[in-house]
Amino acid sequence: MTGSGEFAEFLPAYLAEVDELLASAQKDLLSVEEAVRKGLAQPRAVRELFRALHTLKGLSAMVDVEPVVSLAHWMEASLRLADQAGGRLPESSVEPLVEGLRAIEVRVRQLGAGKAASPAPANLLERLEALGPQVLESAPRPGRRVVLDAEAAFASRLAPSEREQLEGGLAGGQRALRVDFVPSSERAAKGLNINTVRERVAKLADIVKVLPLSGAAAGGASLAFALLLITRAEDVTLLEAVGGPPARVLSLESTAPATPPGDVGAGTPEPPGAAVPGGAVLDEELDEPEVRRGGGLLRVEVSRLDETMEWLAALVVNRSRLTRAVTALTQAGAPTRELTAILQENGRQLRDLRSAILRLRMVRVGDVLERLPLLVRGLRRATGKAVRLELDVGDAELDKAVADRLLPALVHLVRNAVDHALETPEERQAAGKPVEGLVSLTCHTRASGQLVLTLRDDGKGVDAKAVAAAAKAPVPDSADALLDLLCRPGLSTRQEATSTSGRGMGMDIVRRIVVEQLGGELRMETRKGAGTTFTLSVPLTVTLMDAIIVECAGRRYAVAVGTVEELIDVAGVVRPAGADGVGLVERRGAAVPLVSLARLLDATAPADGAAGQGAKALIVRQRGDPVAFAVDRLLGQQEIVLRPLEDPLVRVPGVAGATDLGDGQPTLVLDLGALGAARAIRRKRAARAGEWVS
Repeated sequence: MTGSGEFAEFLPAYLAEVDELLASAQKDLLSVEEAVRKGLAQPRAVRELFRALHTLKGLSAMVDVEPVVSLAHWMEASLRLADQAGGRLPESSVEPLVEGLRAIEVRVRQLGAGKAASPAPANLLERLEALGPQVLESAPRPGRRVVLDAEAAFASRLAPSEREQLEGGLAGGQRALRVDFVPSSERAAKGLNINTVRERVAKLADIVKVLPLSGAAAGGASLAFALLLITRAEDVTLLEAVGGPPARVLSLESTAPATPPGDVGAGTPEPPGAAVPGGAVLDEELDEPEVRRGGGLLRVEVSRLDETMEWLAALVVNRSRLTRAVTALTQAGAPTRELTAILQENGRQLRDLRSAILRLRMVRVGDVLERLPLLVRGLRRATGKAVRLELDVGDAELDKAVADRLLPALVHLVRNAVDHALETPEERQAAGKPVEGLVSLTCHTRASGQLVLTLRDDGKGVDAKAVAAAAKAPVPDSADALLDLLCRPGLSTRQEATSTSGRGMGMDIVRRIVVEQLGGELRMETRKGAGTTFTLSVPLTVTLMDAIIVECAGRRYAVAVGTVEELIDVAGVVRPAGADGVGLVERRGAAVPLVSLARLLDATAPADGAAGQGAKALIVRQRGDPVAFAVDRLLGQQEIVLRPLEDPLVRVPGVAGATDLGDGQPTLVLDLGALGAARAIRRKRAARAGEWVS
């Protein structure tokens, strides 16, 4: 903010809006760059990028952020020329545009941190200003025009970029068509309206323009929509997408001689909206989907959602207190049937309210990861490696708080994959691999409330010997042991720091975020010469959750339901706990390691055979393998509010946080997988030191 602060009240809304515009602009710019590399026009992406920057410039001018206005202005000016040139940009213009977006993002972050936006770099402004002549010089010379049939299209309604798009489609062997859609009550009942038709046709063709028609439309209807598109699809397929007759397909290409833009037929100028056979063009182009009553978006600050969640958490704790009070009255012989029914209904309402608030806090994983392609682009230029990033995350969602913590971990993994795992083009060619390396990120949601993300690369794999040498440790004999070495703080296999790595920061941050902060799981698989796969499993939300309450050595603990695979009775003990504190229990014909939770938490707890193992056990996955944790009693399932332990002095591996079960006393929430892993690490270290720790 460069002024005196008079616009400070508008700053939060400005930052939120600009953040969305920047994300959209970055995505469109990457699409433009891909088209530039292939020598193709990308009119839609150029137009959307122009619109985003135009809006960003206007918003910045309203709140007096002059550096952003200057940067956006010159970027917008060159993109306007590119749009008029049919969506073509010279290759030399992409890098200045990327730097311009990055400069805008830096200044927006400065404003978000309460600082003044630094002036725009003079040399960058000069380079952006010089883009205009470059765009004009690279503009294609006038070539074959698309001759528009008066029955098929409306020449006066086509912008130069749209005409260029149609010409490019024809030059590439596609067809330029007009498809008419006629809405009706019967089609609406089947879910066919102009919005759904656009979605269906977009899968078959590139839609250049959509124009509403009035008057004598196809089939005698009073209203229709003309979709102008380029495609290779057959007429039958397109007709099926728009609901069949009376819809029709007409060619936009005519055998008549070419006429200047705006002329139709014999050269008579056609004024905008003039009546033509097959319907008259309405004044408005259908650029945006129709707004349904009660629809639209409402932007809400995250702090307000956090406040709502806090009030809900208080209600959950009060309900637990009320439940305990009703239970005490029932045990005392008081009539509590009606009160119990009300309490049950209140519980259902609270769960519905919880689901509604959590849905408000959920964000699409695809939106969280939308900046990774730009990161890979920068790494590609910095490392000189050819790499392609593939994202397949579908419509998966997770809590905003989880997303904000998870993104830095994914950034570190992608950076490591490109910088460390992938070979140079020469090395890949010598190994018989495609010159372009591949990094893919996929995800899916488990029914237990966990989001599983998988990051793969087809690089050279992790060199266990090199990692062991850097860590000054023995060569690990398993993928889990190798991951433990990689996650050591300060470890780096690079001798010198570069702009992308070598500082000893990376995998330790990933494990800290995924395992310690989010209570999730991090695993790795690697094969020499074939690549590496990292699997991250994190909860969808970390505030309100369902938990199993257990009693162990006279104390109560809570364990998240999503982390528990099964509850079993400890009846078929194959082998009692030995000196190492681990026994074996039978589970559907297979022996599963059995660990006494009491002994794990307190070394002084007794371990006399099966009794010391407890009467019940919780099966959880520890690095992919089932492990049974024995407890004395299962007290039931309850909705809890997780309060993480933020103070590093009291933070303990395996303890996700604390909660209040309604009695006013803090109860520890355990992450059994992390607790068991921490125990295994302590035992290995003690064994190397010649000690024995149970």
